[in-house]
Amino acid sequence: MTEREFAIEVVQRLHDAGYESYWAGGCVRDQLLDLEPADYDVATAATPDQVKALFRRTVEVGLSFGVVEVLGPQKHKIQVATFRNDGNYSDGRRPDSVSFSSAEEDADRRDFTINGLFFDPLQNRVIDFVSGQKDLENRILRAIGKPRDRFREDKLRMLRAVRLAARFQLEIEPQTAEAIREMAPQIDVVSPERIAEEFRKMLVNAHRARAMDLLFELHLALPIFPEFSDPRFHREEVTEQLKRMTLSSFEVAFSLLFGFLRPVPSEKPSRKTPIHDLCRRLKLSNEERERIEWLVKNQDAFRNLASQPFSRYQPLVIHPGIQDLLELHKRNGLESDAQGAEAILRDYPPEKLNPVPLITGEDLLERNVPAGPKFKEILQTIRNQQLDKKLNDREEALRCLDKFITQ
Repeated sequence: MTEREFAIEVVQRLHDAGYESYWAGGCVRDQLLDLEPADYDVATAATPDQVKALFRRTVEVGLSFGVVEVLGPQKHKIQVATFRNDGNYSDGRRPDSVSFSSAEEDADRRDFTINGLFFDPLQNRVIDFVSGQKDLENRILRAIGKPRDRFREDKLRMLRAVRLAARFQLEIEPQTAEAIREMAPQIDVVSPERIAEEFRKMLVNAHRARAMDLLFELHLALPIFPEFSDPRFHREEVTEQLKRMTLSSFEVAFSLLFGFLRPVPSEKPSRKTPIHDLCRRLKLSNEERERIEWLVKNQDAFRNLASQPFSRYQPLVIHPGIQDLLELHKRNGLESDAQGAEAILRDYPPEKLNPVPLITGEDLLERNVPAGPKFKEILQTIRNQQLDKKLNDREEALRCLDKFITQ
Protein backbone atom coordinates (compact mmCIF):
# COMPACT_ATOMS: atom_id res chain seq x y z
CA MET A 1 0.00 0.00 0.00
CA THR A 2 1.35 3.43 -0.94
CA GLU A 3 1.04 6.41 1.38
CA ARG A 4 -1.51 7.90 -0.99
CA GLU A 5 -3.61 4.74 -0.84
CA PHE A 6 -3.40 4.77 2.94
CA ALA A 7 -4.47 8.45 2.99
CA ILE A 8 -7.52 7.52 0.90
CA GLU A 9 -8.29 4.64 3.27
CA VAL A 10 -8.18 6.98 6.28
CA VAL A 11 -10.69 9.35 4.66
CA GLN A 12 -12.86 6.41 3.63
CA ARG A 13 -13.06 5.02 7.14
CA LEU A 14 -13.90 8.43 8.63
CA HIS A 15 -16.51 9.01 5.91
CA ASP A 16 -18.08 5.60 6.49
CA ALA A 17 -18.39 6.45 10.18
CA GLY A 18 -20.34 9.58 9.27
CA TYR A 19 -17.62 12.22 9.63
CA GLU A 20 -16.98 14.84 6.94
CA SER A 21 -13.30 14.39 6.04
CA TYR A 22 -10.88 15.68 3.39
CA TRP A 23 -7.23 15.91 2.52
CA ALA A 24 -5.99 19.32 3.59
CA GLY A 25 -3.24 21.85 3.04
CA GLY A 26 0.03 21.22 1.25
CA CYS A 27 -0.85 17.85 -0.22
CA VAL A 28 -3.82 19.41 -2.04
CA ARG A 29 -1.69 22.30 -3.29
CA ASP A 30 1.05 19.97 -4.52
CA GLN A 31 -1.41 17.70 -6.28
CA LEU A 32 -2.93 20.67 -8.15
CA LEU A 33 0.59 21.64 -9.23
CA ASP A 34 1.17 18.10 -10.53
CA LEU A 35 3.75 17.48 -7.82
CA GLU A 36 4.05 14.40 -5.66
CA PRO A 37 3.01 15.37 -2.11
CA ALA A 38 5.69 14.82 0.52
CA ASP A 39 2.98 13.70 2.93
CA TYR A 40 -0.79 13.73 3.38
CA ASP A 41 -2.82 15.48 6.08
CA VAL A 42 -6.49 14.89 6.77
CA ALA A 43 -8.98 17.38 8.24
CA THR A 44 -12.18 15.99 9.69
CA ALA A 45 -15.30 16.71 11.70
CA ALA A 46 -14.39 13.79 13.98
CA THR A 47 -12.98 14.73 17.39
CA PRO A 48 -9.63 13.26 18.49
CA ASP A 49 -11.39 10.69 20.69
CA GLN A 50 -13.58 9.64 17.77
CA VAL A 51 -10.53 9.32 15.51
CA LYS A 52 -8.73 7.18 18.08
CA ALA A 53 -11.78 4.95 18.41
CA LEU A 54 -11.80 4.29 14.64
CA PHE A 55 -8.13 3.39 14.19
CA ARG A 56 -6.18 0.73 16.05
CA ARG A 57 -2.79 2.45 15.97
CA THR A 58 -2.66 6.17 16.79
CA VAL A 59 -0.30 8.64 18.44
CA GLU A 60 -1.40 11.79 20.24
CA VAL A 61 0.96 14.28 18.57
CA GLY A 62 -1.04 17.46 19.25
CA LEU A 63 -4.13 16.52 21.17
CA SER A 64 -4.70 20.04 22.54
CA PHE A 65 -4.90 21.23 18.92
CA GLY A 66 -7.08 18.34 17.81
CA VAL A 67 -4.32 16.41 16.02
CA VAL A 68 -3.91 12.64 16.08
CA GLU A 69 -1.41 10.67 14.02
CA VAL A 70 -2.77 7.49 12.46
CA LEU A 71 -0.19 4.80 11.82
CA GLY A 72 -0.51 2.51 8.84
CA PRO A 73 1.42 -0.24 7.06
CA GLN A 74 5.01 0.22 5.85
CA LYS A 75 5.59 3.01 8.39
CA HIS A 76 3.00 5.30 6.77
CA LYS A 77 1.77 8.12 9.03
CA ILE A 78 -1.21 10.40 8.43
CA GLN A 79 -1.93 13.36 10.66
CA VAL A 80 -5.67 13.73 11.24
CA ALA A 81 -6.82 17.11 12.59
CA THR A 82 -10.28 18.10 13.70
CA PHE A 83 -11.76 21.15 11.95
CA ARG A 84 -11.06 24.02 14.32
CA ASN A 85 -11.09 27.73 15.12
CA ASP A 86 -8.03 29.24 16.79
CA GLY A 87 -8.14 31.59 19.75
CA ASN A 88 -5.69 34.45 20.35
CA TYR A 89 -2.00 33.99 19.57
CA SER A 90 -0.46 35.81 22.55
CA ASP A 91 3.04 34.45 21.87
CA GLY A 92 2.96 35.08 18.10
CA ARG A 93 3.40 31.37 17.49
CA ARG A 94 0.61 29.12 18.75
CA PRO A 95 -3.06 29.73 19.57
CA ASP A 96 -3.83 30.03 23.27
CA SER A 97 -6.89 27.86 22.72
CA VAL A 98 -8.80 26.08 19.97
CA SER A 99 -12.44 25.18 19.47
CA PHE A 100 -13.75 22.60 17.06
CA SER A 101 -15.63 24.01 14.09
CA SER A 102 -16.67 23.48 10.47
CA ALA A 103 -14.53 22.90 7.38
CA GLU A 104 -15.10 26.48 6.19
CA GLU A 105 -14.02 27.97 9.51
CA ASP A 106 -11.00 25.68 9.51
CA ALA A 107 -9.96 26.97 6.09
CA ASP A 108 -10.36 30.60 7.23
CA ARG A 109 -7.83 30.21 10.08
CA ARG A 110 -5.02 28.90 7.81
CA ASP A 111 -2.13 31.01 6.50
CA PHE A 112 -2.32 31.33 2.68
CA THR A 113 -5.10 30.63 0.22
CA ILE A 114 -3.04 28.00 -1.60
CA ASN A 115 -2.75 26.14 1.72
CA GLY A 116 -6.42 26.55 2.61
CA LEU A 117 -7.71 24.02 0.08
CA PHE A 118 -9.41 20.70 0.81
CA PHE A 119 -9.71 17.68 -1.48
CA ASP A 120 -12.19 14.84 -1.32
CA PRO A 121 -10.32 11.79 -2.68
CA LEU A 122 -13.51 9.72 -2.64
CA GLN A 123 -15.33 12.05 -5.05
CA ASN A 124 -12.21 13.50 -6.66
CA ARG A 125 -13.21 17.12 -6.04
CA VAL A 126 -11.58 20.24 -4.60
CA ILE A 127 -13.34 22.09 -1.77
CA ASP A 128 -12.26 25.73 -1.87
CA PHE A 129 -13.63 28.28 0.60
CA VAL A 130 -10.79 30.83 0.14
CA SER A 131 -10.30 31.08 -3.66
CA GLY A 132 -7.01 29.27 -3.32
CA GLN A 133 -7.43 27.35 -6.57
CA LYS A 134 -7.77 30.59 -8.52
CA ASP A 135 -4.68 32.06 -6.83
CA LEU A 136 -2.75 28.92 -7.63
CA GLU A 137 -3.76 29.12 -11.29
CA ASN A 138 -2.71 32.80 -11.37
CA ARG A 139 0.56 32.04 -9.55
CA ILE A 140 -0.28 34.32 -6.60
CA LEU A 141 0.55 33.88 -2.93
CA ARG A 142 -2.11 35.61 -0.83
CA ALA A 143 -2.76 35.57 2.89
CA ILE A 144 -6.21 34.39 3.93
CA GLY A 145 -8.33 37.26 5.26
CA LYS A 146 -6.37 40.25 6.57
CA PRO A 147 -2.62 39.68 6.08
CA ARG A 148 -1.62 41.53 9.26
CA ASP A 149 -3.95 39.30 11.29
CA ARG A 150 -2.38 36.17 9.82
CA PHE A 151 1.17 37.38 10.49
CA ARG A 152 0.28 38.69 13.93
CA GLU A 153 -0.89 35.19 14.83
CA ASP A 154 2.37 33.55 13.76
CA LYS A 155 5.32 35.72 12.71
CA LEU A 156 7.02 32.75 11.06
CA ARG A 157 4.37 32.96 8.33
CA MET A 158 6.27 35.94 6.91
CA LEU A 159 9.30 33.74 6.32
CA ARG A 160 7.12 30.91 5.05
CA ALA A 161 5.68 33.32 2.47
CA VAL A 162 9.18 33.83 1.10
CA ARG A 163 9.88 30.12 0.93
CA LEU A 164 6.58 29.26 -0.77
CA ALA A 165 6.78 32.13 -3.26
CA ALA A 166 10.32 31.13 -4.23
CA ARG A 167 9.70 27.39 -4.35
CA PHE A 168 6.57 27.62 -6.50
CA GLN A 169 7.58 30.75 -8.41
CA LEU A 170 4.61 32.80 -7.20
CA GLU A 171 4.10 36.54 -6.99
CA ILE A 172 3.24 37.73 -3.49
CA GLU A 173 -0.05 39.66 -3.55
CA PRO A 174 0.62 43.40 -2.85
CA GLN A 175 -1.27 43.71 0.44
CA THR A 176 0.36 40.51 1.71
CA ALA A 177 3.80 41.80 0.71
CA GLU A 178 3.19 45.21 2.30
CA ALA A 179 2.13 43.60 5.56
CA ILE A 180 5.38 41.61 5.63
CA ARG A 181 7.48 44.73 5.03
CA GLU A 182 5.67 46.56 7.81
CA MET A 183 5.93 43.70 10.32
CA ALA A 184 9.38 42.37 9.32
CA PRO A 185 11.16 43.69 12.47
CA GLN A 186 8.85 41.47 14.55
CA ILE A 187 10.40 38.32 13.09
CA ASP A 188 12.81 38.41 16.03
CA VAL A 189 10.15 36.88 18.30
CA VAL A 190 10.35 33.62 16.34
CA SER A 191 12.61 30.95 17.81
CA PRO A 192 15.99 30.40 16.10
CA GLU A 193 15.12 26.76 15.48
CA ARG A 194 12.00 27.62 13.47
CA ILE A 195 13.83 30.29 11.50
CA ALA A 196 16.67 27.89 10.75
CA GLU A 197 14.26 25.21 9.53
CA GLU A 198 12.61 27.59 7.06
CA PHE A 199 16.00 28.86 5.91
CA ARG A 200 17.25 25.30 5.51
CA LYS A 201 14.33 24.51 3.20
CA MET A 202 15.00 27.66 1.16
CA LEU A 203 18.67 26.90 0.59
CA VAL A 204 18.25 23.29 -0.53
CA ASN A 205 15.65 24.32 -3.11
CA ALA A 206 16.64 25.11 -6.70
CA HIS A 207 15.06 28.59 -6.38
CA ARG A 208 17.28 29.60 -3.44
CA ALA A 209 18.45 32.79 -5.21
CA ARG A 210 14.86 33.99 -5.59
CA ALA A 211 14.29 33.33 -1.89
CA MET A 212 17.28 35.50 -1.01
CA ASP A 213 16.02 38.31 -3.25
CA LEU A 214 12.63 38.17 -1.54
CA LEU A 215 14.19 38.26 1.92
CA PHE A 216 15.78 41.58 1.03
CA GLU A 217 12.81 42.97 -0.90
CA LEU A 218 10.48 42.25 2.03
CA HIS A 219 12.92 43.71 4.59
CA LEU A 220 13.34 40.38 6.40
CA ALA A 221 17.01 39.79 5.66
CA LEU A 222 18.64 42.20 8.11
CA PRO A 223 16.36 41.52 11.12
CA ILE A 224 17.24 37.84 10.79
CA PHE A 225 20.86 38.22 9.66
CA PRO A 226 22.44 41.51 10.78
CA GLU A 227 25.66 40.04 9.34
CA PHE A 228 24.43 41.12 5.90
CA SER A 229 25.21 44.74 6.83
CA ASP A 230 28.91 43.81 6.73
CA PRO A 231 30.61 45.64 3.81
CA ARG A 232 32.30 42.37 2.85
CA PHE A 233 28.90 40.93 1.89
CA HIS A 234 28.17 41.50 -1.80
CA ARG A 235 24.53 40.65 -2.39
CA GLU A 236 24.51 40.68 -6.20
CA GLU A 237 27.62 38.53 -6.46
CA VAL A 238 26.35 35.96 -3.99
CA THR A 239 22.92 35.84 -5.64
CA GLU A 240 24.55 35.05 -8.98
CA GLN A 241 26.56 32.27 -7.36
CA LEU A 242 23.39 30.83 -5.83
CA LYS A 243 21.72 30.87 -9.26
CA ARG A 244 24.55 28.78 -10.70
CA MET A 245 24.19 26.12 -8.05
CA THR A 246 22.53 22.87 -8.97
CA LEU A 247 21.09 20.65 -6.25
CA SER A 248 23.35 21.11 -3.27
CA SER A 249 23.52 20.63 0.46
CA PHE A 250 22.35 23.17 2.99
CA GLU A 251 25.89 23.40 4.34
CA VAL A 252 27.39 24.33 0.96
CA ALA A 253 24.75 26.98 0.20
CA PHE A 254 25.03 28.42 3.72
CA SER A 255 28.84 28.55 3.45
CA LEU A 256 28.62 30.29 0.09
CA LEU A 257 26.23 32.86 1.50
CA PHE A 258 28.26 33.58 4.63
CA GLY A 259 31.75 32.94 3.30
CA PHE A 260 32.71 36.53 4.17
CA LEU A 261 32.59 35.50 7.84
CA ARG A 262 35.75 33.43 7.49
CA PRO A 263 37.99 33.42 10.60
CA VAL A 264 40.64 36.11 10.72
CA PRO A 265 44.12 34.49 10.76
CA SER A 266 45.73 34.93 14.16
CA GLU A 267 48.47 33.42 16.23
CA LYS A 268 45.93 32.12 18.71
CA PRO A 269 42.96 30.57 16.87
CA SER A 270 39.65 30.81 18.70
CA ARG A 271 36.46 28.79 18.40
CA LYS A 272 34.47 32.01 18.82
CA THR A 273 34.60 32.98 15.16
CA PRO A 274 31.79 34.96 13.49
CA ILE A 275 30.59 31.92 11.54
CA HIS A 276 30.67 29.84 14.73
CA ASP A 277 28.58 32.44 16.54
CA LEU A 278 26.06 32.58 13.69
CA CYS A 279 25.60 28.80 13.62
CA ARG A 280 25.19 28.78 17.39
CA ARG A 281 22.64 31.58 17.26
CA LEU A 282 20.54 29.63 14.76
CA LYS A 283 20.98 26.51 16.89
CA LEU A 284 22.11 24.42 13.95
CA SER A 285 23.06 20.85 14.73
CA ASN A 286 26.66 20.18 15.77
CA GLU A 287 27.18 18.27 12.53
CA GLU A 288 25.91 21.16 10.42
CA ARG A 289 27.91 23.73 12.37
CA GLU A 290 31.17 21.78 12.18
CA ARG A 291 30.80 21.22 8.44
CA ILE A 292 29.95 24.88 7.77
CA GLU A 293 32.85 26.16 9.88
CA TRP A 294 35.24 23.82 8.04
CA LEU A 295 33.92 24.87 4.63
CA VAL A 296 34.13 28.59 5.36
CA LYS A 297 37.65 28.24 6.76
CA ASN A 298 38.85 26.29 3.70
CA GLN A 299 36.71 27.88 0.98
CA ASP A 300 39.72 28.66 -1.22
CA ALA A 301 42.20 26.13 0.15
CA PHE A 302 42.89 24.64 -3.29
CA ARG A 303 43.77 27.97 -4.87
CA ASN A 304 47.03 27.61 -6.86
CA LEU A 305 47.00 23.92 -6.08
CA ALA A 306 50.04 23.05 -8.25
CA SER A 307 52.31 25.30 -6.19
CA GLN A 308 51.26 23.84 -2.82
CA PRO A 309 53.02 21.00 -1.00
CA PHE A 310 50.97 17.83 -0.66
CA SER A 311 51.01 18.17 3.13
CA ARG A 312 49.08 21.46 2.82
CA TYR A 313 45.98 20.02 1.20
CA GLN A 314 46.17 16.30 2.04
CA PRO A 315 44.07 16.65 5.23
CA LEU A 316 41.36 18.29 3.12
CA VAL A 317 41.12 15.67 0.37
CA ILE A 318 40.70 12.87 2.94
CA HIS A 319 38.09 14.82 4.92
CA PRO A 320 34.49 13.44 4.75
CA GLY A 321 33.31 16.84 3.50
CA ILE A 322 35.63 16.97 0.49
CA GLN A 323 32.83 16.83 -2.10
CA ASP A 324 31.06 19.76 -0.41
CA LEU A 325 34.34 21.69 -0.41
CA LEU A 326 34.89 21.03 -4.12
CA GLU A 327 31.34 22.21 -4.87
CA LEU A 328 32.00 25.40 -2.87
CA HIS A 329 35.22 26.01 -4.81
CA LYS A 330 33.36 25.69 -8.11
CA ARG A 331 30.68 28.15 -7.02
CA ASN A 332 33.38 30.56 -5.85
CA GLY A 333 34.88 30.64 -9.34
CA LEU A 334 37.73 28.25 -8.54
CA GLU A 335 36.69 25.62 -11.09
CA SER A 336 40.22 24.74 -12.25
CA ASP A 337 41.46 24.39 -8.67
CA ALA A 338 38.53 22.09 -7.87
CA GLN A 339 39.27 20.01 -10.97
CA GLY A 340 42.89 19.67 -9.85
CA ALA A 341 41.79 18.36 -6.46
CA GLU A 342 39.32 15.98 -8.16
CA ALA A 343 42.16 14.63 -10.29
CA ILE A 344 44.16 13.87 -7.15
CA LEU A 345 41.21 12.03 -5.64
CA ARG A 346 40.71 10.12 -8.86
CA ASP A 347 44.34 9.22 -9.59
CA TYR A 348 45.90 8.70 -6.16
CA PRO A 349 45.48 5.22 -4.64
CA PRO A 350 44.39 5.20 -0.98
CA GLU A 351 47.85 4.21 0.28
CA LYS A 352 49.34 7.28 -1.43
CA LEU A 353 46.50 9.62 -0.55
CA ASN A 354 46.59 8.74 3.14
CA PRO A 355 49.71 6.65 3.92
CA VAL A 356 50.18 5.01 7.31
CA PRO A 357 52.09 7.46 9.58
CA LEU A 358 55.78 6.62 10.00
CA ILE A 359 55.66 7.44 13.72
CA THR A 360 52.91 7.69 16.31
CA GLY A 361 52.41 9.27 19.70
CA GLU A 362 53.70 6.08 21.30
CA ASP A 363 57.14 6.79 19.84
CA LEU A 364 57.16 10.17 21.55
CA LEU A 365 55.96 8.74 24.85
CA GLU A 366 58.72 6.14 24.77
CA ARG A 367 61.18 9.04 24.52
CA ASN A 368 59.53 10.82 27.48
CA VAL A 369 58.14 13.69 25.41
CA PRO A 370 55.42 15.24 27.63
CA ALA A 371 51.91 15.73 26.29
CA GLY A 372 51.19 19.27 25.16
CA PRO A 373 51.47 21.63 22.20
CA LYS A 374 55.06 20.56 21.46
CA PHE A 375 53.96 16.91 21.31
CA LYS A 376 51.37 17.66 18.61
CA GLU A 377 53.72 19.98 16.74
CA ILE A 378 56.42 17.30 16.44
CA LEU A 379 53.94 14.69 15.19
CA GLN A 380 52.49 17.07 12.59
CA THR A 381 55.90 18.25 11.37
CA ILE A 382 57.12 14.70 10.80
CA ARG A 383 53.82 13.76 9.18
CA ASN A 384 54.12 16.71 6.79
CA GLN A 385 57.66 15.71 5.85
CA GLN A 386 56.43 12.19 5.18
CA LEU A 387 53.60 13.42 2.93
CA ASP A 388 56.01 15.71 1.05
CA LYS A 389 58.40 12.72 0.58
CA LYS A 390 61.17 14.30 2.63
CA LEU A 391 61.05 11.22 4.85
CA ASN A 392 60.75 7.85 3.14
CA ASP A 393 60.79 5.22 5.91
CA ARG A 394 60.40 4.74 9.64
CA GLU A 395 64.11 4.80 10.37
CA GLU A 396 64.46 8.24 8.81
CA ALA A 397 61.42 9.44 10.71
CA LEU A 398 62.79 8.20 14.04
CA ARG A 399 66.14 9.93 13.42
CA CYS A 400 64.25 13.13 12.66
CA LEU A 401 62.27 12.67 15.87
CA ASP A 402 65.43 12.28 17.92
CA LYS A 403 66.79 15.51 16.47
CA PHE A 404 63.64 17.34 17.54
CA ILE A 405 63.99 16.00 21.06
CA THR A 406 67.64 16.97 21.46
CA GLN A 407 67.12 20.51 20.12
